[in-house]
Amino acid sequence: MEPIQEKSLEMAEYFVTFCKQYNLLCYLCGGGAIGTLRHGGFIPWDDDLDFFMPRKDYEKLAKLWPKEADSRYFLSKSDKDYVDRNLFITIRDKETTCIKPYQQDLDMPHGLALDIIPIDYYPKNEKARKKQKTWALIYSLFCAQTIPEKHGGMMKWGSKTLLGIFSCKKARYKIWKKAEKEMTKYTREESDGITELCSGPYYMKKKYPIEAFESSVFMPFEGTEMPLPVGYDSYLKTAFGDYMTPPPVDKQVAHHDAVLLDLDHGYKMYQGEYYGEKN
Repeated sequence: MEPIQEKSLEMAEYFVTFCKQYNLLCYLCGGGAIGTLRHGGFIPWDDDLDFFMPRKDYEKLAKLWPKEADSRYFLSKSDKDYVDRNLFITIRDKETTCIKPYQQDLDMPHGLALDIIPIDYYPKNEKARKKQKTWALIYSLFCAQTIPEKHGGMMKWGSKTLLGIFSCKKARYKIWKKAEKEMTKYTREESDGITELCSGPYYMKKKYPIEAFESSVFMPFEGTEMPLPVGYDSYLKTAFGDYMTPPPVDKQVAHHDAVLLDLDHGYKMYQGEYYGEKN
């Protein structure tokens, strides 16, 4: 676990420095934020770091990174010609290998990744909120273009049916861009909360205080400092409840899996053997 954490921290430090340079707001979320407060760094059994970014900064990042960042770190974001089956940006270290089961058939940079997740406004109007969640589910299906296995039989059946009807790549892209536009259209004036629309059905139901994400605060993390939302306590309590109490011992395990992990060699040496096809 320690070598994975060391590489993840190296990537996170580069990412945070880049965001500072270009005045982009970012903050650790999920296990990284909990680890900062509870352990002064990584949760001992955690194997990655995730960041939130306000939607405006997230979209700026997508444009700036390919032009300005170190070419070692690839920004992976699905578009009309490239689908990585994620709902958000991942930053990947091309000098490492981390092949995920759901991406094994894809010819893409299979490096160790940081997840960069956008956050959006939660509309005050209940009817508008229901529409937002519906559009977010449509976005999730047509952006990832995979059938969800963990959300019940009806959702699995409905997803399979919709992907079967809209099998054309161009049609799928049009639907997901329409859904993305609709779910992210709300302004601060129309809203009374912040939410996650790209983290799955459970988290898109969460409503966090807008003030919690107005700015970041830097706190000690593994000998350096990492940003947290200024209202980290209200965010984490809403998302996770009593986040300062560790889970039972049998739950203290990493939640991510990989077909192959090699932190010393780039992913290209495994093409045709562990992912994609030989050139």
